[in-house]
Amino acid sequence: MITKYGYTTVGIISFISFILIASSFFMNSLVLRGLIILLAIIMMIFTLNFFRDPERITPKDDEAVFSPADGRVLFVKEVDDNKFVNGKAKQVSVFMSPLNVHVNRIPIDGVVEMVRYCEGEYLVAYDDKASEKNERSEIGITSKYGKVFFTQVAGFVARRIIYDLKNGQAVKAGERFGMIKFGSRVDVIVPVECEVMVSKDEVVTAGETILFRFPRNNQ
Repeated sequence: MITKYGYTTVGIISFISFILIASSFFMNSLVLRGLIILLAIIMMIFTLNFFRDPERITPKDDEAVFSPADGRVLFVKEVDDNKFVNGKAKQVSVFMSPLNVHVNRIPIDGVVEMVRYCEGEYLVAYDDKASEKNERSEIGITSKYGKVFFTQVAGFVARRIIYDLKNGQAVKAGERFGMIKFGSRVDVIVPVECEVMVSKDEVVTAGETILFRFPRNNQ
């Protein structure tokens, strides 16, 4: 399955690949023809792989905060958040390589109470300062257990952030909401009393891996 966020790009690459393959048959050199056909095939395989969108089954777990992205845990740390959680908080950052699935998913049931796009720089995604300096989206959801703040952070290569959320929208954990094209990272910030369920360098899956858990008495 190909994500709807990639239809335009897949269409463009398909057209370019077709033109390359068709043009190669007018060349006398078999070696050059083979190289062009190979290039077109590699382009198509990479594009289809990047925009793949596998089905996921998100467990029914109200207190859980699921990973919004596939990738590797880059940071696990405590922070002071003054944007949405407003106080002591915990943060998990997930780095996405170009080989990961890049469709992002809602981390918890709730209502969207903050959606903001921030222009910025394009530092490498694993730079700790990227979450504050880079181009990014900032999204806040209020669940019945508490607030969850998360960002889509552009990187050195990734220059295209896509999200289709709006203020007041009711959302469910595991729903698709956007993607970051060609690698980057997602930061998830929750109140400090939440329990961290992952560790640095752990591989996580969007909509399935639990990053945090709210305490039951927080309802």
